[in-house]
Amino acid sequence: MTLSRSTAQDLFWIALWFVLLILAGYGLRDPWPADEPRFASIARDMVATGDWLIPRAGGDLYQDKPPLHFWMIAAAYSLIGSLRWSFLLPSMLASLGTLFLVYDIAKRLHGREAGLLAAVTLACTLHFTITTRGAQIDATLIFFCTLALWAFLRHWLIAPSIGLVVLGGIAAGLGVMDKAVGFLTLLIWPLAWWLLRRPALFAKGSSEVRSPADWRFGLAALAAFALVLAAWLVPMLWHVANSGSPELVAYRDELLFQQTVTRYTAAWHHLRPWYYFLVEVVPVLWLPFSLLLWWLVPRWRADLSERRAATLLPLAWSVAVIVFFSLSPGKRGVYILPALPALALAAAAHLPELYRRVGVQRASLALAAVLVVPALLLVMGRWLGIDRIERVWAEIELGATWPVVSFAVVAALLWALANWRRPLLAWPLVLACLTVHWGLAIAPQINAERSASGFTQAMLAKLPPGRELGLVGYKEQFLLYLDREVTNFGHARWREGNAEAEDAARWLADDPKGRILLVPEHLLAPCFAGTTRTLAGESSDDLWWFVEGLPQRECIARGNPSKAIRYRP
Repeated sequence: MTLSRSTAQDLFWIALWFVLLILAGYGLRDPWPADEPRFASIARDMVATGDWLIPRAGGDLYQDKPPLHFWMIAAAYSLIGSLRWSFLLPSMLASLGTLFLVYDIAKRLHGREAGLLAAVTLACTLHFTITTRGAQIDATLIFFCTLALWAFLRHWLIAPSIGLVVLGGIAAGLGVMDKAVGFLTLLIWPLAWWLLRRPALFAKGSSEVRSPADWRFGLAALAAFALVLAAWLVPMLWHVANSGSPELVAYRDELLFQQTVTRYTAAWHHLRPWYYFLVEVVPVLWLPFSLLLWWLVPRWRADLSERRAATLLPLAWSVAVIVFFSLSPGKRGVYILPALPALALAAAAHLPELYRRVGVQRASLALAAVLVVPALLLVMGRWLGIDRIERVWAEIELGATWPVVSFAVVAALLWALANWRRPLLAWPLVLACLTVHWGLAIAPQINAERSASGFTQAMLAKLPPGRELGLVGYKEQFLLYLDREVTNFGHARWREGNAEAEDAARWLADDPKGRILLVPEHLLAPCFAGTTRTLAGESSDDLWWFVEGLPQRECIARGNPSKAIRYRP
């Protein structure tokens, strides 16, 4: 495909913006908890062991998520050879792909300006920016969901194509292999059948719907979806069925049922009221897009009255996603992120007109000031010797001083320049300034502490020579920096801490002179009350102790020796 000059220019500026907002600092930090170290270690072990079918964390089965995201990190690691340069790559490439898809479909439907503004609006939305700067599964999930919508919308609204329908089904299947909720993209089919097959509803806008919602196309999408899933599920299920392993059977059941149906209907953590997304997520994390809703809602009502399918289809799907997750008792802000690119598409037709409004431009200035003013007060207050601000600075590491001062000065200049020339640019410019300072200056500075690399290296230096090390209640980030074989007692057993401590007590008692445990302070009692303890350091908001000698007899008796897992990074 040959790109036009204007399209190529647009993509260049979008890519440049992406570099400023997302890629600044790439390769300058290690994986950070909570999830990044776990995903990185799983991917590294896939490459080391050659077992890509069953994910493992610290040698233990990891049944919380399907394997596609780990495969992508592992593939990058295989090619690059550096985990620091690999673990973020899938998320960043997926984010860039998402921006391109939003730009492309919005440009096709509403024109070049609308496409560019839709992509930039998405890139500058806080939740999208934050998510795509980390190695979370959600960034790649957003891409697969957006790819499926891109294909289906092109089929319905531009030109019918069996190839696009199949591509959309493949993308939906890959979304499920990335995270189970990827199937939600298929919800747009019943929505489209209901909307596009009602002549009365689209009497005034039928010309924009050039493809009927033919059930045969839906079957093609469903078939492609099923075949992609089968390519993973069939080998996995066959392997489990022929393994004779109760642990693998439990892995299968946990992955396919407990982490999907049960987690949705009877969630055991992240419990929130039904209005959580509408009250706590959208108003803050979706800035500045959430500010545009004041102007967008009346225009969407007009689109409904004018039967504009190009707006109503992505809008209806976005609402369906938010409603779907609102009905579950377990909620996290990232759950509804796949709806954000679709909302940008629903807004695209109106963005050129909205961004010319004085009110929107003033909102951009005001929002940017929320970042600039506190930074300026922090700097000026210190120069003026204000006690309260001096106490704030006392809590900031000395090395963080110059990035804060630099951001305050540069951001203030950018804000003033935007105020004078183009107020609309205030928020994008200040946000870019913030992310550049964070990625290039602040994140590398705090990396050793956040990643636990500093703690792990210091802990290993204190470890008595010749001892076999066991980890109790371990953090996945420890595994990334170990240079020796260790023993742990199962992945993510925080809900059964006492049982894990008892298993560790049994392991230590079997060879008290040759073994030593690393135990967080909150798991010391009661099993290790009478042991010899040496402080190893502080990490993850807890003190960690080396434990030697004989634990309590009651714990030894209850411990399960089969729970000990030998792991070599």
